Amino acid sequence: MGSLRELYPMPDIDKHWSVPQQFDATFDFEYDDGRTTLMHLYQKGKDMQWDAVNRIDWSLDLDEENPMQLPDEGIALKGSPIWEKMSEKDRIQFRRHAQSWNISQFMQGEQAALICASKIVQQVPDLDAKFYASTQVMDEARHVEAYKGLMQKFGVAYPMTQPLASLVDDALRDSRWDFTYLAMQVVIEGLALAAFGTIRDLAQNPLAKMVNAYVMEDEARHVAFGRLTLRDYYPELTQKERDEREEFLVEACYHMRDRFQAREVYETLDLPVAECIEWAENSEMNKLFRTLLFQRIVPVVKDIGLWGDKIQKAYTDMGVMHYADQDLDLLAKQDEEIAKDLDKVNHQDVRMAYVHAVAGQAE
Repeated sequence: MGSLRELYPMPDIDKHWSVPQQFDATFDFEYDDGRTTLMHLYQKGKDMQWDAVNRIDWSLDLDEENPMQLPDEGIALKGSPIWEKMSEKDRIQFRRHAQSWNISQFMQGEQAALICASKIVQQVPDLDAKFYASTQVMDEARHVEAYKGLMQKFGVAYPMTQPLASLVDDALRDSRWDFTYLAMQVVIEGLALAAFGTIRDLAQNPLAKMVNAYVMEDEARHVAFGRLTLRDYYPELTQKERDEREEFLVEACYHMRDRFQAREVYETLDLPVAECIEWAENSEMNKLFRTLLFQRIVPVVKDIGLWGDKIQKAYTDMGVMHYADQDLDLLAKQDEEIAKDLDKVNHQDVRMAYVHAVAGQAE
């Protein structure tokens, strides 16, 4: 199959995106034993490396009419006059493009995480953090590989949407290493975990479920890495410096909540863009999903100590303060268990296929 660029439905997609950066690459010559928690996470990162080629069953296909076999109740346009006017053929096309847009943003976001993790390796001052970030670089490369493989099954792909590109641009351009953590490890990874989890838990297609579950197994560690590093660093800052970071977080959270729309899908399918966005923004499903997106972000922000009045006011306004005491370690453990359970199911399926094949040959 050709490059994903050939699958983009819009013309003139730039082949590359370059973000100018200016920061110091920092060496750490102390070579001490490092922080126990981070070194433990580093060891776990090494132990839990996996191969996207071998762990995922790429012989599986997506469904022709509903690629990831997601319930239509999750479609923000369902029940709208636009949806009611669609023929079944149009709805099939819409499902494919809408689901492809979601997976495309996952794939594009994983490449952004790959670039950000490599920046963290260079920039973060402590060697133990460099050690762990180096395992994340490998994780993110594998995630891009996995989503690329899934994306090719759709036969259509979308470029990085502008709101995501804007936040990634901020993460890369800022010369302060902790801003890269805030944008990527806290906001983007936190939102991604919630979105991955929705597909993992609702998709009936085994390939889609598999890819998202295995990626989530890694991403929970990445969020933990951001928590551990920033939790140690932020008490050293002045109140003014913490206020500046809270301001950035508030803007980033509102930005991703309010502007992350599938505009490109509506444009590609010649649907009335403004009408689609208005309906989707006001749908109960979209309101619920936008709340769920912050399930992992709010407790991380509280844990790292950026918990001033402005942050709390913003999260109260968003209706997500009830996530503040969420047990992140429990969620991460559940992510790992779900991935292990899928491995067991997949191995059982392989064994059964082998048994049937042998039985067939005997006959």
